[in-house]
Amino acid sequence: MIKKRVVLTFPHEVVSQPVVYHLVKDHNLMINILRARVTPQERGRLVVEISGGRKELEAGIKYLAELNIDIKSLARDIKWHENRCIHCTVCIPHCPTDAISLNKDTMEVSFDKQKCIACELCIPACPYQAIEIVI
Repeated sequence: MIKKRVVLTFPHEVVSQPVVYHLVKDHNLMINILRARVTPQERGRLVVEISGGRKELEAGIKYLAELNIDIKSLARDIKWHENRCIHCTVCIPHCPTDAISLNKDTMEVSFDKQKCIACELCIPACPYQAIEIVI
């Protein structure tokens, strides 16, 4: 099984179509929506993780391209600078996926990159600039 994280930008004429449904039902792909911003009659943007077999994934990407949906690999990533972190915990309530968590025994903050969806909510919260976006 192949996993790809991509950013899908929908033109306004496609926003009201059941695109994710067709990716799942017609192309047998698993879609994990990591972030979404869709405005009716304007445009939509989804950050998704798409999982499936190589043939199914290629067919799904072709389907998206035929709808004029812009597809870009998720090239952004969050970097946690442990040496800058003073474990103040200000960032923790901003993380929707618990990628940033607190060990209550040691009272230390940790970062799990696998859980991170690069939503960027933690970046402005950190007063020590221990978290940054990497492009």
